[in-house]
Amino acid sequence: MTLAFIFPGQGSQAVGMGKALAESFASAREVFERVDAALGQNLSQIMWDGPIETLTLTENAQPALMASSIAVMRALEVEFGVDVSAAKFVAGHSLGEYSALAAAGALSLEDAAKLLKLRGQSMQKAVPVGEGAMAALLGADEDLALRAVAAGSAHGAVQIANDNAPGQIVISGAKAAVEAAMEAAKAEGLKKAIPLPVSAPFHCALMQPAADAMAEALANTTINAPKVPVVTNVSAASVSDPEAIRQQLVEQVTGKVRWRESVLWMVDQGITQLAEAGAGKVLTTMLKRTTEGAKGVALNEAADLESFAKTLKGEA
Repeated sequence: MTLAFIFPGQGSQAVGMGKALAESFASAREVFERVDAALGQNLSQIMWDGPIETLTLTENAQPALMASSIAVMRALEVEFGVDVSAAKFVAGHSLGEYSALAAAGALSLEDAAKLLKLRGQSMQKAVPVGEGAMAALLGADEDLALRAVAAGSAHGAVQIANDNAPGQIVISGAKAAVEAAMEAAKAEGLKKAIPLPVSAPFHCALMQPAADAMAEALANTTINAPKVPVVTNVSAASVSDPEAIRQQLVEQVTGKVRWRESVLWMVDQGITQLAEAGAGKVLTTMLKRTTEGAKGVALNEAADLESFAKTLKGEA
């Protein structure tokens, strides 16, 4: 088995995430305590007790998802003896790239939490509510999506935001432009173009003010060489140089999340197992649509970690 750890992005949050892990393991509990202290906020209470509306606010969801992911990784290391270096690569979907960097030691837990809080706040501020939109083009390939985006761009900024899996492309931009692109896709025979319930148009040019804010914050943040190469959203290939990581985290705010390509690249490098550390199993589900070359496993609860560690050590 050749392993990569992968880390979920926004949309995987759920009330109660990480709670059972924190109750089971002091190592996991310490992660949530450190994130709360770094942010000066009782984020863990919002994660465990809700309400979901508060947890789903971008500025809360982003550091919360990272905290859940790192709690899994810490418990895996401390309780079960599986370190991040058991993997050949780490990768994360959108904000999950910060989780990947924290897991690989490129960012401190505290810096990752503060950066994601700022990232969430600045992304929300970049476009007034109601002026932007995102939509999923289900069943579309990249060529059809690009044609739809070209048609929509007559009405404003719009681009492919996420290439998640075959047949699952997300577009983002000005509301009128996204709506026009959806209509253009349907006119070409696409059955499903679905508006997404998001508060801002992520991963498009309208996010430039947020990219500027992140550039300033990242310039003042220590980034170390990761213990394991990080497959980045911007390049869909592995990066280890701290300055390249810094630059790509800025580019990622306005750029496309090349997740399908990232997964296929890792499989081409010999990866046979992708372990999703954190909340939910969105990435594990998408993996099944992307390749038969690697298996996915979601690591959420103590039992998941124990079973995974045994398999890795050849005990299962």
